[in-house]
Amino acid sequence: MAKIVSYSEAASIGMHGMVLVARAGETINVQKIAEITGSSRHHVAKIMQRLVKEGFLFSNRGPSGGFQLSVDPKEITLLQIYEAIEGQVKILDCPHDKPVCPFGKCILGTVVTQMSSLFRDHLSANTLADLL
Repeated sequence: MAKIVSYSEAASIGMHGMVLVARAGETINVQKIAEITGSSRHHVAKIMQRLVKEGFLFSNRGPSGGFQLSVDPKEITLLQIYEAIEGQVKILDCPHDKPVCPFGKCILGTVVTQMSSLFRDHLSANTLADLL
């Protein structure tokens, strides 16, 4: 079955990982996040370190190490998390970002623009605190 809309495993790990950290209320490690999300430890570690670099998380090494939020969950939108992983969400008229359509008018009409706007608006309207 074809997927009309999908987002990367990295974005999924980042957003779900941030929710898990916020819900934990204490340090949560890569192994626990990997188990809950069904992802590889290596991929989780890579994504979570990116979120540390972006300033959303603190990380501690060692046997009792893991991640904690460094920002109030009310101040972090899902869009900020998504864009930290995937880059800026752009609203495009063409799904392939072409300046001129070979058909003169996109055969998909405005559905790509509408879906992109709806996706960005949803992520920007919801904070990490909304998911706790």
